[in-house]
Amino acid sequence: MRVAVGSDHAGYGLKEHLAKWLAETGHAVYDLGTHSTEPVDYPDYSAAVAQAVLDGRADRGVIVCGSGAGACIAANKLRGIRAGVAHDTYTAHQMVEHDDVNVLCLGSRVIGEALAEDLVSTFIDAKFTREDRHVRRIDKIRAIET
Repeated sequence: MRVAVGSDHAGYGLKEHLAKWLAETGHAVYDLGTHSTEPVDYPDYSAAVAQAVLDGRADRGVIVCGSGAGACIAANKLRGIRAGVAHDTYTAHQMVEHDDVNVLCLGSRVIGEALAEDLVSTFIDAKFTREDRHVRRIDKIRAIET
């Protein structure tokens, strides 16, 4: 799978770990920054990852900031992006299966590397069910975006 990754300075270390781990497990990784711990603004990197998903350069996106919340808010401002914060595996798969989430947001100050790997793996492996009730709800989300 093609995965775009990005982070702010708070998420840099975890993003670096996940980018390396994703590549080692056979995924194509598009690292959109940041590339250091120098302070930066998370909306810039959230938008870059979200745009890569929208453009088709990536199948899914992973954004890391301190809590995951700011990155998620910013990513969801792009029409067609459905980003969610997950710090447990149930949410990581359910948000794809039911809500067709295409960007996972993580908090580097909330979880560690091992759990982050489990969450990303679960998120990547999950598939949207396409059940009528879920499609109907996604259609309603799209209507809100317009």
